[in-house]
Formats: sequence, C-alpha cells, structure tokens
Amino acid sequence: MHIFPRLFIVAFGGVLLLAACDSFEKSVLPFGKTNELVVLTVNSPHTYYENAEGAYAGLEHDLASEFARDLGIKVRFKIVPRLDQALSSLEKHKAHLVAGLSISSKHALHAQFGPVYQLIQPQVAYNTDYRRPKNIHQLAGTTIEIASGSTYAEQLNKAKQQVPGLKWTERNITAEDLLAKLAEGKVDYVIADSNQINLAKNFYPNLDAAFDLGQSTGRAWAFSPFAERELLDAARRFFIRIEQDGTLVRLLDRYYGHVQRLQQTDVIGILDKRRIVLPDLREYFHEAEELTAIDWRLIAALAYQESHWNPLAVSPANVRGLMMLTEITADRMKVTDRLDPRQSILAGARYLATLKDRLPTRIKEPDRTWIALAAYNQGSSHIEDARILAQRLNLDPDSWVDLKKTLPLLSQSKYFRTLKHGYARGGEAVILTESVRTYYEILLKYERPYSWGFPVAKKAGSLW
Repeated sequence: MHIFPRLFIVAFGGVLLLAACDSFEKSVLPFGKTNELVVLTVNSPHTYYENAEGAYAGLEHDLASEFARDLGIKVRFKIVPRLDQALSSLEKHKAHLVAGLSISSKHALHAQFGPVYQLIQPQVAYNTDYRRPKNIHQLAGTTIEIASGSTYAEQLNKAKQQVPGLKWTERNITAEDLLAKLAEGKVDYVIADSNQINLAKNFYPNLDAAFDLGQSTGRAWAFSPFAERELLDAARRFFIRIEQDGTLVRLLDRYYGHVQRLQQTDVIGILDKRRIVLPDLREYFHEAEELTAIDWRLIAALAYQESHWNPLAVSPANVRGLMMLTEITADRMKVTDRLDPRQSILAGARYLATLKDRLPTRIKEPDRTWIALAAYNQGSSHIEDARILAQRLNLDPDSWVDLKKTLPLLSQSKYFRTLKHGYARGGEAVILTESVRTYYEILLKYERPYSWGFPVAKKAGSLW
C-alpha cells in the first residue's frame, strides 16, 4: 500500500558540506520562473540509468519526467554520488528536488518531504553458503556493512540498545556493490532494502534476506526547506493523480513487479548455461537482432524460458526446438527443421516481432514487449480477449500490469464463455512473460550488447 500524507514533513536545520564543484554552479531559477525542472538523483538501477537501447530509465527518471510533462516544462537530471550529499546542494538552490530519498530523522533536518510513493523494508542480507541468522542478536561480533548515506544506521542504532555487541561499517559504495561483496564472501552481512535484495538474488543465487530490520520507511522526493509553496502543491497534486489513475502502480511494476519470479535453481541454471551453452548460440541471437531490431538478450531470455537453450526440446503438445515453435508457426515462418537452432532462433525472433507489430500503435514500451511475449505463449487472439476483458472490468487494456490481472481469468468459465476465443491458459502467459523479464535482466548484466555494423554472414539455406 502507498501512503500519501496530506501534509509535507517539514524540517529545518544544519547544512551538509558542498562538493567542491557544486559551489561554482549557478542556482536554479525559482519554480514558476523557469522552463526546466532540475532533479538531483543517483545513478543506479533503482533510480536513473541508461538502458539497453541507450535511453535513460529508472523509477525516479520516469516519475520526474512525468511530473515535468504535467507542468509543461523540461526536466534536467544532475547525478550525485550519494543522495544524502544532494541535500546541501538543495539548500543552496542548485536543484528543485532530490528524487529517491528515504525519509529519516537525519534527512528531515535538511529537507521537507513530499508524499510517500513507495514503502521500503530494510532487511539483513546473508550469504546462503552459511547459516541463516534468526535474529539481530546473532549478528553481534560479525562484520556488517551498509552504504554510506543510507538510513540503515538509524535502525542499527536502535537495535544496538538491545545488542551492545552490534557493530557495522559504512562504505562509500552502492548497495548493489555491497551485495556483490556479500555474494563473494567478503563480508558477513549487508543491510539493504527488500527491492535491492530481491533484484540481487537474480544475479547472485547465493544471496537471500534473513529477516526484516525494524519498520518499513517511506521513499519520497525531498525539497528545500525554502521551496516555493507552488512547487510543493504541484508535487502533491501530481502524486494524487498518478495514484488515482494507475500510473504509479504501472511504474512500480515496470521496475519491481517481476523480481521475485525466479527460484534459486532457475538463476543457477541460466548462469551455468550462459557459460556452457550460450557461446555456441550467441551468433544466431546476434543475427536475430539484425533481422528484427529486438535486443538479442531478450530473444535469448525467451529462448531460455522456452527450452533452457536445448535445441532438441520437445513438449507433449509437439512444440519443438530452442524457441518451442508449433508446426503452424514454423510453417508460417518457413522453417524446414524446428530442431535446427539457427532456424528456430531466427523464426522465433521474427514471430515475436510480428506479434509486436500486430498490437495497436498506441501501446508504448515496455508494455508493448511484455504483451507481445504473452502473445508468444497464448496467441494474439487470446491476448485480444484479455484486453477486451480489461475494458469490461474498467482496467487499462494497453497496460501489462492490468493484463496480468485479466489473463488468468481466461481459464474461468464465467469469463471465457463471454469472449470470442474461449478458454485459454492465460496464467501461463503471465508466468512466461514475468520469467523472461527477469532472465533478460540477468543477461543485460552479464552479456554485452550486440555491436551492429559488421553484418552476420549468411549461411547456406538462409531463411530470409
């Protein structure tokens, strides 16, 4: 649940040290007298980063960009090493807001916060190669690390009143890097939030959360204690609007809705096969990207979900090959041998591209890709039924987060009897799509993008 307090949390107080370069920057113009919104944030997969297409993404990027569109002005992001360091810049009028900060009593000394749009649960992360701690008392005498500038020191100080032997070290690196150290066995425990840990588990299968640390905290935008009332009111109205129209739910789902889909064995499986099997298939995936302009790592993620990169895979329903093609799809894609890995990959990629092209042009990315993946599993006709059902239920037929609700209903007679194409195992389409999303993120982390410009050599019997 998301909390939207009516009043901003307001506090005034001391000044943090400015970065040396910050003192030479010009102050931003007051809100209402400028045509751009200046936002401070950090470079991380949870806030602001460059995605596989070379565009900027991240929850804070999307939220701030949407806010600027509402205001009818441009948005400009300024990246800082740590969010808590941005507060001094905010007090010096170097930006209009800091995006992605967790509310804490320490931060409240230097800022006033807007509405809470996400709840963050601090957790103790541990390496599953060792025994799982049951409570905070078992952490006494161990090495614990937290990211500098995070709010976790406050929770640990409270816990230390009960466990005097509790000690920790603040490191000037990101939570993601700390969790990587934990996976390598270089530290006993790391304190991070549940979203960070769940995402890291998809990259490091020997990580898990041991237990929650204290109560959840709110994430909100931070404004200067001297921010204009007009800006604060605009932010409050913005968050009310995106909560009511579903925009916030869709953005949270975009970045966090799939991160808990895979099990530990699933992650171990793709990481092992990435080293052993993928090298022999990589050139075919590259060729598939040239043919379709779909990121080869997404095609590879779909192939892994379908067959675990086994070119000889066969199901009881007689779907076959690396991309698990039906006879009808194979014929349509002019495949002569479904068990040939190159033919299967190129055909599967081309079929996915076709499914994307069939969708209404108003459906934007990434929803367009996720819906096409669901269609790969259940066919365009059943996806259209799910979209019609979404409209009947006052949901958004162009939103993947809403289709995740209606697709499973296609197996219930009270719904499928009223739809043109009848029964479908819509829940399977949801599972496939969410799993592919996570496999794709794993491959994005470990595999390089394909460098275009050097055409893949066509081999004998080329399909296209």
